[in-house]
Amino acid sequence: MKIGIAQINTTVGDIKGNFDKIISNITKAKAENSDLVVFPELTLTGYPPRDLLIKKSFVKKNIEVLHQLINFTENIAIIVGFVDEKDGKLFNAAAFIHHKKIVKIYHKMYLPNYDVFDEKRYFTAGSTPCAFELKGVNIGLTICEDIWIDDGPATTLSKNGVELIINISASPFHAGKEKIRLNVITKQAKENNIPIVYCNLIGGQDDLIFDGRSYVINSSGELVQQSKAFKEELSYISNIEGKDEIKFIENENESIYNALVLGVKDYFRKNGFKNTVIGLSGGIDSALTAAIAVEALGKDNVRGVSMPSKFSSDGSISDSLDLAGNLEIPCDVIPIKSIYTSYLKTLKIQFANTKFNVAEENIQARIRGNILMALSNKFGYLVLTTGNKSESSVGYSTLYGDMAGGLAVISDVLKTKVYELSNYINEAKGKEIIPVSTITKPPSAELREDQKDSDSLPEYDVLDPILKAYVEDDLGKEAIINLGFDEAVVTRIIGLVDRNEYKRQQAALGLRITSRAFGQGRRMPITNRWKDD
Repeated sequence: MKIGIAQINTTVGDIKGNFDKIISNITKAKAENSDLVVFPELTLTGYPPRDLLIKKSFVKKNIEVLHQLINFTENIAIIVGFVDEKDGKLFNAAAFIHHKKIVKIYHKMYLPNYDVFDEKRYFTAGSTPCAFELKGVNIGLTICEDIWIDDGPATTLSKNGVELIINISASPFHAGKEKIRLNVITKQAKENNIPIVYCNLIGGQDDLIFDGRSYVINSSGELVQQSKAFKEELSYISNIEGKDEIKFIENENESIYNALVLGVKDYFRKNGFKNTVIGLSGGIDSALTAAIAVEALGKDNVRGVSMPSKFSSDGSISDSLDLAGNLEIPCDVIPIKSIYTSYLKTLKIQFANTKFNVAEENIQARIRGNILMALSNKFGYLVLTTGNKSESSVGYSTLYGDMAGGLAVISDVLKTKVYELSNYINEAKGKEIIPVSTITKPPSAELREDQKDSDSLPEYDVLDPILKAYVEDDLGKEAIINLGFDEAVVTRIIGLVDRNEYKRQQAALGLRITSRAFGQGRRMPITNRWKDD
């Protein structure tokens, strides 16, 4: 039996567009004499549809289109994900369609309700495992979370004589997830002595990025086939047990970079944007953001703006222009000194007899935000913000200033990882894209004389492990101190993270590349008196 694994990029709500992709892949698979084509979880609706599921017309349309697929299944079978409705209840479902007939409908039995997942808000869990026969092979059907459960549906199916398990999935990416996922599927195959075909979604959907990497694992738990990462692909498998094991290779920086590129590309494409404008400070964060944008959108669709103030160094301007030259994008230089002077003159009475502080610093950031938004309004550009996760965590950013924009590309990337990714880009391209001077100079917001990030924060090689422990690993203060960090530093950083939740909830949507990103995956109350003593 020849099985096609259709790792496709669906769009939430675009039922017609998703239908067309399904038909296209069925046509290709027929031409390759495939017996079965497998599609990802919730193929018709896209994943996750969230509160679209509350709209009865949306659910009805997806069921209507499912039945239209029947006409395209002559001499071929398909497994496709959709939303089923019975007695007023919704189910995350998969249909097995063969010879113009819906043979089986399976309802997902285990609904994830943690991290970014919220399926119990919408769906009712199924109660019965599903198996069907095709070309004399007894096949079990599971959906995403089902395969992660020990002694779950996979075990039940194998005990009931199933010879192959198919799992359709929408498993989002984060750094290291691909190895975790592979280990889970390998364990299920080995323990249940059964081969598994795993078909995963690819594409960007708001903050989530799906990486694909569909797997085929034989009954010995060996990886015998892996689809491409972050790319649509229709691959085939005929003899799972006859395949030789292949080596799993993982490069974390490459994966994160490709994830961010896909996230930007799909956010623009799926939301109807084409061009972007980015404030270039001469710093490494804006440089990395611009490099990702050019890779995702093409150099003709990216515009940089350097907005020097009285505190900007000559190197900041030259580094911005060098970056723009390396990326082959235009870069306008719009000095803000006169605007800043005008602001201070306007506020002269109100600011009288006060010392220069964060108020004067933030005015500069807000002037820059206004300029970028003016260009956005005038020319239809989407502004990409350039703040990283380290800054966002501790509130080292300006509301309505450098936080102003439509998409926060690297908001889930810690500063130390920003450096790694910047070096990776230069190495991967085989030439200097991000200027070496940008990478090597001490980071600074340049909002006052001789300012350095280290004036306000610990060095990033100290700060970032504390942030990872507190934000991503959810460790308490005592546990973090026991890792070897100074108690006063840990106490201060935790306090900064907690106090700045109000900022983060007003920030632009950010692309998720870690196991615990701000936003959907970490829902903290703003009004909150809990202290981790």
